[in-house]
Amino acid sequence: MLSEVYNQSRSVILKAAYLYYIKDLSQGEIAAMLKVSIPTVSRLIKKAKEDKIVEFVIRDPYIECIQLEENLKKTFGLKDVIIAPSHLPNMANDTKYNTAENVKKLVALEGARYIQRIIQTKDVLGITWGETMFYLIHYLNPCQKSDVTFVTLHGSISGCENELDVRTLVSRMAMVFGGKKYYLLTEGLMSNKNIASSIKNEKNIEMVYDMFDKVTIAINGVGSFYPKFDSVLSKNDYLSKSELEMLKNTNVVGDIALRFFDKDGQECNTDLKDRTIAIDFEKFKKIKTKITIAADEKKADTVLAALRGNLIDVLITDYMLGSSILKLASNIE
Repeated sequence: MLSEVYNQSRSVILKAAYLYYIKDLSQGEIAAMLKVSIPTVSRLIKKAKEDKIVEFVIRDPYIECIQLEENLKKTFGLKDVIIAPSHLPNMANDTKYNTAENVKKLVALEGARYIQRIIQTKDVLGITWGETMFYLIHYLNPCQKSDVTFVTLHGSISGCENELDVRTLVSRMAMVFGGKKYYLLTEGLMSNKNIASSIKNEKNIEMVYDMFDKVTIAINGVGSFYPKFDSVLSKNDYLSKSELEMLKNTNVVGDIALRFFDKDGQECNTDLKDRTIAIDFEKFKKIKTKITIAADEKKADTVLAALRGNLIDVLITDYMLGSSILKLASNIE
């Protein structure tokens, strides 16, 4: 009982906790009300947690997201994993969330938040095309200006809608951040390697290729070619039937920045490699922080292959795709 002489009043601890957590007052305001110092208020709040006067509960569905992030990060040695909580019970029957498109938007939102959290002055961001990237730009905070540079990682896509084109995306991102922009003024795929080689010597193209060496962060989606050819590249005018057949014969699983890879995340050896105006596959792998933003559990095989090939440092995805990747990896092992 004697030791209690040196402890703070339980009533004061309770009051400090109530004012801080329930009434949302600052520690300075609480100090003035209780006639104590701000450091004392801090100790009172800490004591309230230690004595379990205050306890924090994170609901199960959110805990599942955190646990999945930790499992993916540990399994694949990733720098970071962000899981968009699209599977939560209160969202399950809500048409606002239960479509593939809206899950993709939730993932894009988390991607935008993550990028604005980690981006630093003088960073050079390499950008790829796609719908997820289009959504991501809509969620960027235009008030957060930064001296950064944006560069396209590949040429344009034949038949691609202008709003999804990589040049448009880079221009819009640069405008949001107030940064610089560099983009390739050419199609991504040439008819033969000689034309591609010649184009790479053009002044604009050469300048952008030089920028590839300076990219510190890559932000990209991933196209899926397995178990079905679901990539947008297989559904428009970008690739011919013979080229798609060639990719099937080389067991393509996915593409990033117009570079096609197999189940082990290695570049497929086709003549498309020398005809493509894009960052080299091996140079892409050397980028310090490669952020893949992907949604839809149908992409599990593709994302797993990219993880095996060390094409991803940070994965931002939805709960169902993240779970499918882990399950698939464990089944294969």
